Amino acid sequence: MLFAIVMGVAPSVVAEPRNQIVAEPRNQIVAEPRNQIVAEPSALAPAEAHALEPAKSATGTVAAGQAADFEVVVHEGDFVQGRVESPAGAIALDLVGDTGAHIRRLASPGASDQDFMFVPATQGTARLRLSAEGAAQPYTLTITRILARAAQVPPAPSYLSPRIAKLAQQVAAGGGTGEFWTSIAAEGAPMVEPASDPRKRIVTFLWRGAEHNVRLFGGPSNDHDWMDRLGTSDVWFKTYEIPSSTRLAYKLAPDIPELPGSARERRRALLATAQADPLNKARPWPPNAGDPFNRESVLTLPDAPPEPWIEERGAPKGALTQHRFASAILGNERDVALYFSHGFEPGNPVHALLVLFDAAPYLEKVPTPTILDNLVAAGKIPPLLAVMVGNPSSETRGRELPCNADFGRALATELLPWVRTQTKKSAQAARTVVAGSSYGGLASACIARDHPDVFGNVLSLSGSFWWHPDFERGGEEPEWLTRQYAAEPARPIRFFLGAGLFETGREQPGILETTRHLRDVLIAKGYDVTHREYAATHDYLAWRSSLADGLIALLGRDGGAKADPH
Repeated sequence: MLFAIVMGVAPSVVAEPRNQIVAEPRNQIVAEPRNQIVAEPSALAPAEAHALEPAKSATGTVAAGQAADFEVVVHEGDFVQGRVESPAGAIALDLVGDTGAHIRRLASPGASDQDFMFVPATQGTARLRLSAEGAAQPYTLTITRILARAAQVPPAPSYLSPRIAKLAQQVAAGGGTGEFWTSIAAEGAPMVEPASDPRKRIVTFLWRGAEHNVRLFGGPSNDHDWMDRLGTSDVWFKTYEIPSSTRLAYKLAPDIPELPGSARERRRALLATAQADPLNKARPWPPNAGDPFNRESVLTLPDAPPEPWIEERGAPKGALTQHRFASAILGNERDVALYFSHGFEPGNPVHALLVLFDAAPYLEKVPTPTILDNLVAAGKIPPLLAVMVGNPSSETRGRELPCNADFGRALATELLPWVRTQTKKSAQAARTVVAGSSYGGLASACIARDHPDVFGNVLSLSGSFWWHPDFERGGEEPEWLTRQYAAEPARPIRFFLGAGLFETGREQPGILETTRHLRDVLIAKGYDVTHREYAATHDYLAWRSSLADGLIALLGRDGGAKADPH
């Protein structure tokens, strides 16, 4: 949009001679030809000889207690954007009416340069008034852009995926999507394309034919992203550029119902339709789930690290027994599974003890006994006893695992004595690992801090180190546990800290960031820390491999086996 500026004075203000305007008639905008700045002949050449393009500047000096006015040709609904500069920063810019009545402050004293913008309500002229504080102030005033309402449209969409960009052109030209879906049915989804960085890939998640919406449950953003629709076609998509070492699990939720409830209830409504990707040809996970709504789809990119320990490979099997454990301290009871690896000897001081939280998923989603069988058979870790601790309920889990001192005391003074009674195994703290994921990772680091004489090794997978005791009300600074470790003397504890690259925070630091912070604090305090990051999300699919990595790092060094990243 083109514009004209008329430099003048407010009706009641006497301006310096160099800021006076002689116009015909006075204070009117010269509209023909448009795009000219009209100034007094003594200051500038005649108006018809000085047509100026947008982004040209008006400069001068405004005296203290006086004002300089500028009139800009505008149309109703224009978007007007500009900039005012004054070295001392003691200048103000206001939008005023024809009589000088104040409408809006656009720039205030205090900054040497300020951007401003406004939308005029009527067609004609918009008057801008510069005023100075304290002393005369030099200024430069620029209208950088005037955009007509008809031109106020979003930019044309751009597509990270070359194949989606090509399909968008076809759809815009009236073409169909049948050939595209035929190729996807043959190849499988998500769609993977090369990126300019060979360490990355362009990955596009796809859904065909939803009516209203589709959401990606899981995935690289850690925020259950809404997918985009390609025009009015049957193609829904979401594209990311991610490391070529990525391995993650995800679901797709089409046509999520809208609810009249809270934001949390509306967000959780995606669980009503979330299901495995019908176009994904990889083996679903977990493979024994009964239907697509209880399965997840798996994306494994070419450079994803191998997982040598999760499949049976002929290793001698350990023994698994199920028990009930009652705690007087906690006033409840729970399932506890005991795993005895092949060759385990309760009296052997080298043989280790593992206490692992969230027993059910670590037996159902993570093949923990198989992983331990393989690690022991390969000599990566010594024979061990694993105590897998269940949760009485999800509500109990949320109360016990996040740094609950009573829970730690129950483990140290009730559970482990009970284990000794059942198994005759008594382990030194240096041979005892407390492990878990998410809240379980947080609990591991909390309990070892409180009981370092019992638990000398922490294996934390995606630990919730953002947590603080009052987080539900937001009344305390995050990362409570990290602050405790920073403030206290170091304890004889070794750490394995694992986190996913996609576990980033949204409104506050997430698991990735807070795990890195805890790592730095622990190292500064002199702790022995192994830290690993995976191109993965917050799920048990990733924790299958990182559980093995952590056990090798903590038990492999002096258990007769050298630590191995895989």
